[in-house]
Amino acid sequence: MPVTIYDVAREAGVSMATVSRVVNGNPNVKPSTRKKVLAAIEQLGYRPNAVARGLASKRTTTVGVVIPDIASPFFAELARGIDDIASMYKYNIILCDSDERIERELHLTNTLLEKQVDGIVFMGREITENHMQVFTTASVPIVLAGTKDPTGQLPSVDISHYEAGYDATKYLIEKGHKRVAMVTGPLIDPLAGMRRFEGYKKALDEAGLTFKDSYVYNGNFRYESGLDAVEQFMSLVEQPTAIFAASDEMAVGVIHGIQDRGLRVPEDVDVIGFDNIRLAEMVRPRLTTVVQPMYDIGAVAMRLLTKYMNNEKVENHIVILPHRIEERQSTKENARRDAEKEAE
Repeated sequence: MPVTIYDVAREAGVSMATVSRVVNGNPNVKPSTRKKVLAAIEQLGYRPNAVARGLASKRTTTVGVVIPDIASPFFAELARGIDDIASMYKYNIILCDSDERIERELHLTNTLLEKQVDGIVFMGREITENHMQVFTTASVPIVLAGTKDPTGQLPSVDISHYEAGYDATKYLIEKGHKRVAMVTGPLIDPLAGMRRFEGYKKALDEAGLTFKDSYVYNGNFRYESGLDAVEQFMSLVEQPTAIFAASDEMAVGVIHGIQDRGLRVPEDVDVIGFDNIRLAEMVRPRLTTVVQPMYDIGAVAMRLLTKYMNNEKVENHIVILPHRIEERQSTKENARRDAEKEAE
């Protein structure tokens, strides 16, 4: 039989209320009594029942985290930021992988709510009306990380995907490229898909460059999309001289696809990615990319959630973090600069 608080009280010769005060860190216990209770806990191997304590206090000190793909370096880094801040504020997390399926996202969110978590950090692609129905009727706070709802009603932490897509494209244009192609994410994704794509089109328009459907490949953020995009782009009479991929994984696929055809990056084609996952440093040439502060998005989202759970003042419920471009060797000017440094 599991050891109960009654067993500890009997072993220590105190009341169950006294054991409860010791377990919960209440200072109103004599040192000698606390020592007896702790000795009894150690001797009997007692472990407090978190569920029972949660029912009594109406708090479980547990946070649910819904993540689209636990194997993704992007979401794994987000989850690390969440976990570090959760630990700092003495919360445990329950991590759930939704496999990027909307019906599973909804099921997992409802399951976490049934388990009486104190709050939820939700990571997903598209926030639908069904999501909003669940989120807005939840009895605990929910914060979105790496996404936001179309109405701006829910607390969220993200970057400006539109500005990031615009900056990546403008970066290539300012290097003299007039034939800039893009490998997009799924355009049903309103942020990482559509908004980055809209930023790409805005930069072309601003530079007086004609948008061409043939210079766009609709990908899915995966490596294979980059390979397939190169097949399309290199079959054109006027091949692009620069390619912007909406994820680093697709950008690596682009680099390998170009190299498979006997061409070189960046001598023949410049490539820029998005996210700045570890893979960007591991590929050769090293990848120029848009840095998305993945760890910070997770950490800030968790801190925002703690404010809601503890009824602290929240000044801005929508947080937009800055992005930047990390210049490496997959773009010409930086490849030459790095080569000169190595020669020195």
